[in-house]
Amino acid sequence: METLEGYLDKLGSAEPTPGGGSAATVVAALAAALVAMVARITLENPKFSSVANEASSLAHEADALRRNLLEARLEDEAAYGAVVAAMALPRANPAERAQRTAVLQTALGGAAAVPLHAAGLAVSALRLASRASALENENLQSDVVCAAAFARAALEAGAANVRVNHRYMKDAATIVAQEAALRELERAGAELYARANRRPGP
Repeated sequence: METLEGYLDKLGSAEPTPGGGSAATVVAALAAALVAMVARITLENPKFSSVANEASSLAHEADALRRNLLEARLEDEAAYGAVVAAMALPRANPAERAQRTAVLQTALGGAAAVPLHAAGLAVSALRLASRASALENENLQSDVVCAAAFARAALEAGAANVRVNHRYMKDAATIVAQEAALRELERAGAELYARANRRPGP
């Protein structure tokens, strides 16, 4: 299994992958892990027996989301790798240029779709963080706030990666549809972030 240090070494290298999209999924996975921690500590505290079922459900959902995010990390690296490979194709004559353009456009479409999916997972992490906040375990509220901040950062990073690919894509219909989906994720994310940062009490 790859260590965190090993991943960071690769991230900090001159290689094009992993990059920002990959890192964003890792940040969102950290958010999910924090939510799971908050839920499990709350579950073990008799003072919070009234929310025990919710805490248990939250822990398992956060675990599943973390796994999905780590899968999304690999998908992002593969998608951007396809763009890099397409850009390296020969273009010495019209036929080669046409082939390169077609392959590159397909790769760019994938490189936009994958971070859009990851942005959706980041919103899911924000949703879990808002539920963790509702457990009202004041001793762990800073962890909830951290989880929400990480998830929001992952959402913003995912959005940036979608939009940078839109600059080079020629499929206008796909761009419009993805932008609409992205704006809805950003709207939902802002609302959930506010919920996750609420403070218990009057």
